[in-house]
Amino acid sequence: MAQRPRVLLLIPHLGGGGAERVTALLARSLSREKYELHLGLITQAQSAADGLPSSVQIHALDAPRIRAAAFRLLQLVRRLKPDLVLSSMFHLNFLVLLLRPFFPRGTRVLVRQNGTASSTLEGLPVYTRSLYRFLYRRADKVICQTRAMAQDLAGQFQLRQDRLTVLPNPVDFDEIRACTEPMPAPWAGPSPHLLAVGRLSREKGFDLLLQALASIRTQFPNTNLLLAGTGPEQAALQAQCRALQLETAVCFAGHVPRPWFYFSDATLLVLPSRHEGLPNALLEAAAAGLPLVALPASGGVADLLRDQPGVWLAPEISAEALAASLLAALETLQPGDRFAHSFVEQFRIDRAIQVYESLIDQTLRASIPEKQP
Repeated sequence: MAQRPRVLLLIPHLGGGGAERVTALLARSLSREKYELHLGLITQAQSAADGLPSSVQIHALDAPRIRAAAFRLLQLVRRLKPDLVLSSMFHLNFLVLLLRPFFPRGTRVLVRQNGTASSTLEGLPVYTRSLYRFLYRRADKVICQTRAMAQDLAGQFQLRQDRLTVLPNPVDFDEIRACTEPMPAPWAGPSPHLLAVGRLSREKGFDLLLQALASIRTQFPNTNLLLAGTGPEQAALQAQCRALQLETAVCFAGHVPRPWFYFSDATLLVLPSRHEGLPNALLEAAAAGLPLVALPASGGVADLLRDQPGVWLAPEISAEALAASLLAALETLQPGDRFAHSFVEQFRIDRAIQVYESLIDQTLRASIPEKQP
């Protein structure tokens, strides 16, 4: 029997945000008959399986941070000699592409873009932005989640279109819809119950959501919010809650590995992001039928949600626009309302895995690309 191609998937750690969840789903769902699958965890110390099949070999590198993992990652790649490496986070992509000249000859490299390039590069020094543009040309393919993201990346990095591909994020509908039992009463008081999921950082716009919440509580005084996530802005957001007198209306739930356990009790999901590629939390909530209220965080998000039933898409990124959209939703919705959200069907895990496997197979068959001019 012919030897299976060896595929190494790379993420910082298990149990993180959308990028980590997508990679964990790939590790769980890619064909074990076609590929020998390995999962590299850059900053994780233990090789916890977390629901992954035993056939996936896990390598925990225990680096203190991604930028300090160069030697350990290079050791892993040179020892495994993978046929293909797939990296799934912007800063990790940087390291992988920086090291690519030292990989075994013939190793293919795919990188998955987990955010809009223009917003991710914002605020970085000029030399760092230039280095990103240079390094991304070393990838065999760059995977984007939406056409708008691909167009933005092509413009930012001067990449040829044949180096870019748009693939849907895999979403496990069956796992999400099987969770019909709610978690024990995470919300304070009666409905409406708002749910927001994501890293507590400025680009996610949770400060805008808190301002909007304070505004809409003048008309819907029982409205409360659960924030699922951790991050550098948590202390500032908690201080903002105190300043807005929202301490009893907002629950900081911390990191929630499977936020769909909260879906059955949620009135709606809110996406208040200033910048966003295509968050898995949004797709997972859509798979469960939750009403959605969102800011137009990217062209991809706006294109996906515009004019969809059960979706209230704000016209601009501001607390006022978000508050108006939330009010419109709450004035319309009845308790327990759910929607079919046909737009999310393209993200079903079986369909998404099929196109990922097609890309992997095409990349393995292709010759090493020439350098771009």
